Amino acid sequence: MLKTEKASYSKGNLLLFLLPSLIGVLFFMTPVPHEGELTIPVAILSRALLNRLIDFMPYIVCFMITLAALGTLVTKLVKPNFIINNKFFNSLFNISPIWAASRFFGMIFVICATFNIGPNFIVSENTGGLLLYDLLPILFSVFLFAGLFLPLLLNFGLLEFVGTFCSKVMRPVFGLPGRSSIDCITSWLGDGTIGVLLTSKQYEEGYYSAKEASIISTSFSAVSITFSLVVIAQVGLSNMFIPFYLTVTLCGIILAIITPRIPPLSKKSRNFFNNAKAENKEIIPEGYTSYQWALTQALERAEKNKNFSELVFEGVKNVLDMWLGVLPIVMAIGTFALIIAEYTPVFQILGMPFIPILNLLHIPEAAAASQTLIVGFADMFLPTVIGATIVSPMTRFIIACISVVQLIYMSEIGGLILGSKIPVSLKDLFIIFLERTLIALPIVSLIAHIIF
Repeated sequence: MLKTEKASYSKGNLLLFLLPSLIGVLFFMTPVPHEGELTIPVAILSRALLNRLIDFMPYIVCFMITLAALGTLVTKLVKPNFIINNKFFNSLFNISPIWAASRFFGMIFVICATFNIGPNFIVSENTGGLLLYDLLPILFSVFLFAGLFLPLLLNFGLLEFVGTFCSKVMRPVFGLPGRSSIDCITSWLGDGTIGVLLTSKQYEEGYYSAKEASIISTSFSAVSITFSLVVIAQVGLSNMFIPFYLTVTLCGIILAIITPRIPPLSKKSRNFFNNAKAENKEIIPEGYTSYQWALTQALERAEKNKNFSELVFEGVKNVLDMWLGVLPIVMAIGTFALIIAEYTPVFQILGMPFIPILNLLHIPEAAAASQTLIVGFADMFLPTVIGATIVSPMTRFIIACISVVQLIYMSEIGGLILGSKIPVSLKDLFIIFLERTLIALPIVSLIAHIIF
């Protein structure tokens, strides 16, 4: 028997905690070499599926988004009992008018892009076509495996065990519970989209307050190491990946310390989802060591998940929730943002106030660089596409770093957050984006001046 001062557990309980948790760590948090790069197994599986179904993916995505929109229409107009009386289907289809409208715009955009009908500004390879062929197939396949395997990471005590130890760092430094360290590691090693999904799921289950979920999703959902390689290569500085990634990491940590302490994040509610009551399990009761309390919580959590069929059903619900709930929002919001970036001078105009700041920081080609600072709100890759034409390597280095640490871009992370239950509005996202840009700019510029 495994004993603590307050309870005893069998080897079966211990294995129920350890085996699924270790498999979850393997899938989501273990970097492995694959085709010349480091990635995580979930990403490898999703890429394999994507390669197998690449020719059919646009039609599959189109079907899912159309199903979400039509399901919402039927629910709103007919109110069938099998949807209204089912908690999961009701939450999936009986949504607010603004999100229902987003699903319909998503359906219109995806049908236009799939069958190449409608105006060019919607179906262009730089707007709706970019999302349909480059982003949404990746999200579709990631959502499948992430949704199915998330219960391994969430339901068997790993977060409870790690959270007890990491709270000593996460709480004072970032104002977050220790369990959020798993979200952060998953994002940095794997992919920011998985981090958002993990955070949203835990918020809905009552483990994070609205404020905590907002902070985690907007501060730690970074792009993967793999995509960072693509970014630095785009600006022609692949040989500088190590200083680039060290700069991004340092700046990301500083931003994660500062932005939660200023509005709008500092003003977010401390209430929990559906007004659930907070239950602080990070406080170690008298008579327990940190290890004993961590293990006690982990084993209690694992004990509740012995029914395999329920876990499979939960995984399937996760997948459907992401396919039908998130894909339409990303298509709608992302297409709107890319249309504005591609066919209007809005982002160029918004970037003009940055010219004197860039001049003050002695950054070469300030006027050209200013255009890249705001356009990242539409899509993270756009700044480096524009910045690749800039002559100064120092300026290109700064643009690459800023584009990664800005973190919130509407074609992916921003759209995912808006499509989730996390209480962050479009206005909040834009303000946080600006804050991250303004804080990061002098930090990255200082490092760039030292390097160059």
